[in-house]
Amino acid sequence: MNAARPDQALPDLTPEEQAIYEWQLDVGGFGLAGQRRLKAATVFVSRAGGLGGNVALHLAAAGVGRLILAHAGDIRPSDLNRQLLMAHDRIGTPRLATAAESLRRINPRLDLVTIPENISPANAARCVGPADVIVDCAPLFAERFALNHAAIKAKIPMVEAAVFDLDFHLTTLLPGQTPCLRCLYPEANVHWTRKFPVISPVPGVAGSLAALEVIKLLTGLGPTLAGKLLVADLRQLQFRTLPIRRLPSCPECGGI
Repeated sequence: MNAARPDQALPDLTPEEQAIYEWQLDVGGFGLAGQRRLKAATVFVSRAGGLGGNVALHLAAAGVGRLILAHAGDIRPSDLNRQLLMAHDRIGTPRLATAAESLRRINPRLDLVTIPENISPANAARCVGPADVIVDCAPLFAERFALNHAAIKAKIPMVEAAVFDLDFHLTTLLPGQTPCLRCLYPEANVHWTRKFPVISPVPGVAGSLAALEVIKLLTGLGPTLAGKLLVADLRQLQFRTLPIRRLPSCPECGGI
């Protein structure tokens, strides 16, 4: 499965867009066709915090045409060490309103859809339905499992990213081809809570790489992490890429 679209029926770039994206149009294997595919694409991002906010920031800057962001709640002081789309003078106001303003400053042409909800089994299918690619940056396993289920049912590729302390994991899940999230984590980790240790550069690095995975999926720019798990220890600056396999008995994807 590849989210890259054929060249026909792709939107043309305006002269303004060609000027803005001039430098990346010269990237080998990307070019004008890649930029047009980004413009045509819709990407769903679960949460716009430290990790998801960095994903959204880079996708907006790169020229993705439409972003759908889902995140409930108001800005807290404890968000501000890592959530780069938020602002100190907006503490106590809805996160998504400030995130949207920040993204539109980066890319005023962006078609941005905001959903002031966190993902659950009740809303996951509705939220991800229009997306070409899903990015899972939710802090809780209940949200991640709901997204995993929706992605499999709709056959939508999902980039899975998670950070903790100075570590991060990153992979790309292709329904029916690669392991799903339940293959990797059959049960929720009871020690995984909304609050966890993290310092700003870690979701910055992980979010940048997750955004690059999305761009690769949408444009065919290069091989993705499908079937592989990138494990990073930024304390030691060590990176490993591990093979991952489907679980035949997986309750979520074992029958497809």
